[in-house]
Amino acid sequence: MTQLMGRPILEAPGELGGRPALADLLAGVRTALVGLAVVGVPVLGLWVVTPYADDGAAAATRLAGALWLLGHGAPVLRGEADAPLSVTPLLVGALAVVRLHRAGAGVAARRGLRSRWGGPVALWAGYSAVAVAVAVHCAGAGLFRSRVLLDVLVVALVAGLATAAGVRSAEAVAGAGDAPVGAFPLDRLELLPPPYRPAGAAPVVRAAALAAGAGLVAAGGVLVAVSAVLDAVTGGGRGMALLGRGPAALLGLLLLTLALLPNAVLWGAAYALGPGFAVGAGTVASPGGTVLGPVPEFPLFALLPADGPGGWRWAVLVLPLLAGVVPAVLLGRAAAGLRRPVAGSERVGGMEGPEVAEDRSGPWPPAATVTAALAAALVVGAGAAVLGWLSGGALAGGRMAWLGPLPWRAGLAAAGWFALVAVPGALLVRLRALAPVRPGASGPADGQGAYARLAWRARRGALRLRARAHALVLWLARPSGAPAPGPDGRDPID
Repeated sequence: MTQLMGRPILEAPGELGGRPALADLLAGVRTALVGLAVVGVPVLGLWVVTPYADDGAAAATRLAGALWLLGHGAPVLRGEADAPLSVTPLLVGALAVVRLHRAGAGVAARRGLRSRWGGPVALWAGYSAVAVAVAVHCAGAGLFRSRVLLDVLVVALVAGLATAAGVRSAEAVAGAGDAPVGAFPLDRLELLPPPYRPAGAAPVVRAAALAAGAGLVAAGGVLVAVSAVLDAVTGGGRGMALLGRGPAALLGLLLLTLALLPNAVLWGAAYALGPGFAVGAGTVASPGGTVLGPVPEFPLFALLPADGPGGWRWAVLVLPLLAGVVPAVLLGRAAAGLRRPVAGSERVGGMEGPEVAEDRSGPWPPAATVTAALAAALVVGAGAAVLGWLSGGALAGGRMAWLGPLPWRAGLAAAGWFALVAVPGALLVRLRALAPVRPGASGPADGQGAYARLAWRARRGALRLRARAHALVLWLARPSGAPAPGPDGRDPID
């Protein structure tokens, strides 16, 4: 709980007056302690319900602290052999980053934009102070042990980046930021020569890249879900067999599986892209074939494909193609001039509804459309490489020194698939949106704009599709020997 009797815990009174720096420092401490509690409460709960536990409460708290550090990407040591462990449970890391982002935005909003970095620095210092205490506590003997200096530096780096992103987002909301985070490289597109310059492409490229990333993540989630169903139905329940080790072991494995589920989804996305991922040195799981060998007993590892050639598994390569459809439509509409709708005084098509005006900066040339699509492909490739690196790591030394996708392969595959779909798709959508209306066809008036023309074409296409479907139904239902209906669905005898 972060509140008691309506007042936040660890918050200094008079935050906007007397001691704002202390209040921001305590806000950072509170943010770290809440994240630590998210990990520590389940660990201590499992220690309580575990019968005949060998270790005491201090060992359980060290384990919770080591897992909290590991969630920030800080590597820890495992076992008496000091085997490296650097596979980050991304669910724990995502929760920490989200809380830091929100805390940074809140501090920046309360402090105002005049002293935008004083409060966030105090917030970061409070969070890092908790990281120092946790790393020192986990440096003793135990199943997992921290490397104090390295772990504190990693946590401080993650906290600094997340807090800075929160401050930038608060500035963007207040209208004082120079540009959104990540806009600087994309704004360089405005410096290209006119035939290759997509005017105002940065927001569209970001939206297309985010849509492609969401599609790839969804593809990975679909593969994980299908693998779980196939394992339960046809695989003999290998995953469920690992869970029958008592209530405490069952709950512990389920919680750890939940924490690593985002990793599994990203590994599934890498599998769908083609390069696949490794589960140890000399192993690979990809549509072209799987070579694994012995793997640790863990529910998620039970969902791995069986050894052997790819066969029907090549069908998963359709998923990256589908993930590029929506970005291609976004880029094509932007290339045709249909971008950044804003409030206005003109009604679209003379129809009732919200008043919308369109950005009339003009369509892009075909070369500029290709440039925007390739820029989005580079963003998608860079994001896939970073996420592939974050989702992998070492589980031990020797054979288990690396698990997960190779970042550079995942990045190249993501960029290549996106470019393969988005470049021709964006050009096709642009061509369709800019196609002139045939003479004599009843369409929108000339002054209604591109949005009205595109909506009219969509309605016309829907009517044609309905007429053809009606004609097909009549043809299937006609008596034997009767003539087929005409294209408009009417009986030719009539």
